[in-house]
Amino acid sequence: MSAVLVFSQSSAVGPDNPAPRASAAPHNGQHDFDWEIGTWDTHLKRLREPLSGKTEWVEYAGTSVVKAIMGGRANLVELDVRGSSGRIAGVSLRLYQPASGQWTLHFANLANGMLTDPMQGSFKDGQGSFYGKDTVNGRAVLVRFLIVPMGAGQWRFEQAYSADGGQRWETNWIAIDSRRKA
Repeated sequence: MSAVLVFSQSSAVGPDNPAPRASAAPHNGQHDFDWEIGTWDTHLKRLREPLSGKTEWVEYAGTSVVKAIMGGRANLVELDVRGSSGRIAGVSLRLYQPASGQWTLHFANLANGMLTDPMQGSFKDGQGSFYGKDTVNGRAVLVRFLIVPMGAGQWRFEQAYSADGGQRWETNWIAIDSRRKA
């Protein structure tokens, strides 16, 4: 890794013209998901009818198993949770894009065998933010997926939809993953 120096064109150094400094090299995000490799206990709740104005949540419990593949440039998440509303079983494929330093997240729900359009984003200051497009009941929406650390061995995964171009977001999926003890 090499640093690139950026210099001001003015030779006077002062409060309006700070001394030249090295700019940071672009972040290599290939290892941003390394912390997640392993088995997790997952407690999930989802909004039963997103974007309907209704506020009934349903809860599930189960596991998430995360495996690094392709030398760490991709990972595979197997989600299997059950609750009073049934089972959610799916797989998420995450692919690292070296040119942009971002990840794409693809999810397939095994109930319908369909792969969602990818969300794209990255981690900044330890938190992941990913955005994409989806359809809810025939309605085009934006989707946001956040990954937030909660403490030692615990993370929050939160999905929200926006039907107004990102002005307002309605959270519809919250999963809390706790690293399974060996």
